[in-house]
Amino acid sequence: MKTIAKTLDVARSNLVERTDKMRRERAAYRKPDDSRLFPMIRELVEDRPTYGYRRIAALLNRQFVAVGEPRVNHKRVYRIMRLHNLLLERHTGRKTGRAHDGVVQTLRSNTRWCSDGFEIACWNGETVRVAFMLDTCDREAISWTATTAGISGEMIRDMMLSLS
Repeated sequence: MKTIAKTLDVARSNLVERTDKMRRERAAYRKPDDSRLFPMIRELVEDRPTYGYRRIAALLNRQFVAVGEPRVNHKRVYRIMRLHNLLLERHTGRKTGRAHDGVVQTLRSNTRWCSDGFEIACWNGETVRVAFMLDTCDREAISWTATTAGISGEMIRDMMLSLS
């Protein structure tokens, strides 16, 4: 560019401006076959609203292969879906709202309880199963039951009745 500007005896900025004016804006790229693909894509998206453009392209290509037509590039499906606002919302990896931190607390005792259970495998091959209830205020174990058989609903009900 410098050599050309020096030869023509003009400023380089003048040449840059002229070359920028010569460049045309690109029009939106459309293939004539897009109008045939759009209804097929829309039908697939309506049936499967959680599918992204790659899955939709795969389903579309299965249909085309079944009837012996050439496959469609996934980038073309993306362009058509973007043009008609059919794309899924981008996943940013950010969570919305407050994440639960796993702490359940109450201000006073005997207002809220939680329960859980666990198993202990013994050396003799038996399994001891334990169910328990905790007060969420002071984390005190209110009641528990243990058995080598399965824990039944009756055992849990008896444990809950021990609260009253």
